[in-house]
Amino acid sequence: MKAFLLRTLLLLISVVLLIQLWIFASLAWWRTNPVETTMMMRIDYWTQPDKPIQHQWRPYDEISQNLKKAIVTAEDGKFIRHHGFDWDGIQTALNRNKDEGKVVAGGSTISQQLVKNLFLFNKRSFVRKGQEAVATWMMERMWSKQRILEVYLNSIEFGDNIYGVEAAAKHYFGKTSKSLTKDQAIFLAAILTNPKYFEEHRHASGLKVRKQMIQRYMRYAELP
Repeated sequence: MKAFLLRTLLLLISVVLLIQLWIFASLAWWRTNPVETTMMMRIDYWTQPDKPIQHQWRPYDEISQNLKKAIVTAEDGKFIRHHGFDWDGIQTALNRNKDEGKVVAGGSTISQQLVKNLFLFNKRSFVRKGQEAVATWMMERMWSKQRILEVYLNSIEFGDNIYGVEAAAKHYFGKTSKSLTKDQAIFLAAILTNPKYFEEHRHASGLKVRKQMIQRYMRYAELP
């Protein structure tokens, strides 16, 4: 029995170490190479193999400044100033969840969200949050803030099988991500809370409120 438990423990440790090595190697490769597919994209493909993924990589300088500012405002206003974790934001989210008696806020930064999109399954658990924390720590030390934001902009979901700002700009407005107006950028940033829902409900009241918030504060957004 002891031998079995020991073998099981060693196997689990080996699996964990292999996962960390895979994440480290992927982050090293993606420091300079485009990210063509993510875990979230693969999950979409596995569940809907007959529906193609809409995605096209765009370098940082070929993405609208309006869109960068709108998304940083909407998703992580302290992006430039933290090292992967917004501890004040996490505490605020915990307090909100406690008051509501359920999970209504996550407090995740852009870096944490990107790690989840790249490597993890979209299912809450302590194991997943632990792995997210380790991978976020690695990413923040291996990549610049500009690289993190560049990959995030190219990886985030904007609707059903729609990933990245270029595919989103073409899907919603028939133009490139570099030529988006301020209002169009605000719309794309606003739908990120629930992109598949807002893709079909573009005039929802909740979306209007979120657009107003982004418009009010995006002038203060700090970009790398």
